[in-house]
Amino acid sequence: MPGNVSYANPTTVLPWSLCRAFSHSRQYIALDNEYRNGESQRGRLVDDSRRSWQISRRITPTILADFRDFYDACNGPHEAFYFYDPWDASPKFGYDPTGVSPVGRYTVRFAAPWSQTIFPGRAEIEIALIEII
Repeated sequence: MPGNVSYANPTTVLPWSLCRAFSHSRQYIALDNEYRNGESQRGRLVDDSRRSWQISRRITPTILADFRDFYDACNGPHEAFYFYDPWDASPKFGYDPTGVSPVGRYTVRFAAPWSQTIFPGRAEIEIALIEII
């Protein structure tokens, strides 16, 4: 039916060499009403937080090419893929290149367009992943 959005069905896994340097954050979405007398009323809109991961660092040209190839293969922020958070995997820093193991695996997409800065011998990238709930 036109207008329906299908569920994310990832088929690829972010390579392990690219998974290791992300910082993790969580966002709890809530409704917050502020009143004129200074009181407020809050209520949660979701049962669980939405996770996101960011990386901003200088990398070698080889790692830059790997990230860019994977980004292009996923059509940028348009297609979902699996990401293994090393701290949530069992055992710690475990990884399943097939994407079959559900422990520590998240369905994510790129949260922003590609951004890079080139320096002599290195490149600086900023990449954000956001969990698809």
